[in-house]
Amino acid sequence: MFELSHLRCFVAVAEELHFGRAAARLNLTQPPLSRQIQLLEHTLDVRLLDRTSRSVQLTRAGRSFLPEARRLLRLAEGAALAARRTASGEAGSLTLGFTAVSGYDFLPRLIKRLRAEAPDIDLVLKEMVSSDQFEALATGQIDVGLLRMTFNRHELQAVSVVREPLMLAAPEDHPLAGIEVVHLSDLAGQPFVAYSPYEARYFYDLVATLFAQSGLAPHYVQHISQIHTILGLVKAGLGVALVPRAARHLGFEGVVLKTVAMEPPALAELHAAWRASNINPAIATLRRTLSRMESTESA
Repeated sequence: MFELSHLRCFVAVAEELHFGRAAARLNLTQPPLSRQIQLLEHTLDVRLLDRTSRSVQLTRAGRSFLPEARRLLRLAEGAALAARRTASGEAGSLTLGFTAVSGYDFLPRLIKRLRAEAPDIDLVLKEMVSSDQFEALATGQIDVGLLRMTFNRHELQAVSVVREPLMLAAPEDHPLAGIEVVHLSDLAGQPFVAYSPYEARYFYDLVATLFAQSGLAPHYVQHISQIHTILGLVKAGLGVALVPRAARHLGFEGVVLKTVAMEPPALAELHAAWRASNINPAIATLRRTLSRMESTESA
């Protein structure tokens, strides 16, 4: 089978129709160039060039082979470029896990930024709760997770990407909906739609700790895992709830979101996490994008 070097030599001679100029273009002397053409013709078992001491012309077979030789060289160059871009993290595939809440605001902003900065990275998105993401990271089902860190995992590396306050969600006709500044003490005795201690452990612990520190004992009426379902129950009048500020992007009719005065404020954190042993180069590209997003938003 012929080699790429044979094709490069043939294309140069075919385009220059002069061995001297083709040799100079390839930084070769004429004898090695002639030898490359001879090897190619021998491999193909066909004459590609008519040579005389005064001219070089393509044969019919040579004219037919020239566009194919150019195409093969372009494919080879493209394959090499793709390999280099993948190795550098500029291209390739990245499987990203995300929670439903991160899909309200942060995930769309991240995708838009990543598509602008690294359009050749193919994103595979998987929505799952944080506990499932930890398992998916450990087994290699996802490369990076946008999740709530319930406790430190030594095998993971993580950076905080969002820190947002909790807000009170109340039906629009609820007495607390008309209060200018809501305090935690205002929630005393209120029916409360809480987070599930299993599927939404992070928010369950966050709110439970907040109430314990404030000396409140809310009347829990339901324990739910997904925030959009919590808002639906709030709208139905089952109770009030504390939700992350990102819930504003849902635009839930019939539900009012109020700032709650807390000192210090209870902040819900979203982390980007990946397994330290994961060698996917696209992770480094994602980390650079996250860093630039943080710099832009903090400016």
